[in-house]
Amino acid sequence: MQDDKVSSISKARTLEEMADFWDTHSLADYDAQTYEVEMTFDPAARRTVVSIEPELMADISKVAQKRRVSSQTLINVWLRQQVDRAAAAADAQP
Repeated sequence: MQDDKVSSISKARTLEEMADFWDTHSLADYDAQTYEVEMTFDPAARRTVVSIEPELMADISKVAQKRRVSSQTLINVWLRQQVDRAAAAADAQP
C-alpha cells in the first residue's frame, strides 16, 4: 500500500493495519460501501515452484504465523530483501 493511500473502509495506512482491522471486522457489515469491479488475469503469468526442506518450511511457517502473513508472502519478502542486498553489494564493487 502506498504511503499516501488510505483504505476506504478500514482507514488503514499499511497492509498490517488493514489486516488487523479485518481480523476483527466482517465484510458483511460494510456491504453498502463495496462495489463490483472487473478483473482480468494474464494466463501467461507464471510462478516458479521451489522445493524447501521440510524442517526449514516448518520454521518458516512458525515465523509467518507469528507475523500473521502467509508463508509464501514471508518467503517472497525475505527473498526480495536478500536479492536487493546482493544487487546493492554488487553495484558497490569497483
